[in-house]
Amino acid sequence: MGFVPVYDDRLFNQYYIFSGDDDTRAAVFQKYLDNEDIDAIWIARGGYGSIRIIDKLDFTHFLQHPKWIIGFSDGTVLHGKLSRLGVPSLHAAMPFYFANKTPEAKQSLFDALTGKSLHYEIASNPLNRLGKMEGKIVGGNLSVLYGMIESDTFPELDGKILFIEEVDEYIYHIDRMMHGLKRAGKLEHLKGLIVGGLTQIHDNSHPFGQTAEEVIAEAVSEYEYPVCFGFPAGHFDDNRPLFFGLKSRVEVSSEKSAFLCNPIHLVQDVL
Repeated sequence: MGFVPVYDDRLFNQYYIFSGDDDTRAAVFQKYLDNEDIDAIWIARGGYGSIRIIDKLDFTHFLQHPKWIIGFSDGTVLHGKLSRLGVPSLHAAMPFYFANKTPEAKQSLFDALTGKSLHYEIASNPLNRLGKMEGKIVGGNLSVLYGMIESDTFPELDGKILFIEEVDEYIYHIDRMMHGLKRAGKLEHLKGLIVGGLTQIHDNSHPFGQTAEEVIAEAVSEYEYPVCFGFPAGHFDDNRPLFFGLKSRVEVSSEKSAFLCNPIHLVQDVL
């Protein structure tokens, strides 16, 4: 696609479950945060570990020369930090999984990186709450978000569109996290809620009695903002990118949901 890939050999280090100890991983990330010749940092894979190094990173120089940071899942920590700093980021597939992604997921990521608008149309879902939402999208993986409540990496949600997705969780865990966010006052003043992939979700031997989607719908049932289920972003092959921190529009109708984000807002939003 005309991009020039640059990587550090330390990417392939191994320290137990991590690609190097915390100081090493932070040093590698810092190097590319500060490198003005790098236009984007694409997180190689997910898993766990970003929350262990986020406080070791200095974003001072980065803020003078911002660049795309691309990833999802564990990358939610970085997306949250950037949202607090007022810098857009890309919630999108990562190289480790890229070979299996759909052509639409790949093309839309390249479209995002080359300044094109993102436009998706999504099948209707019976749990949707109809309406129009417009605002900046924040969020990411529900478990990671829940683990950051009241920290400086938890995004400001008031007046924002919240996106969540999850993988390999129990339904009652999702219920606990949604009610935890609700009790903390994080769900009350949203512009809207977008629910992406809920993948490999488990139930107990004694059923919980609701699906993961029903749990989420119930947790926000007292609010009036639109809700869109089934958004094509998350832990599956058709993982479409989302611009976090840029103004987006979502219209949820009885026939379909339509999503549009035009990156022309980028310069305005960063400034």
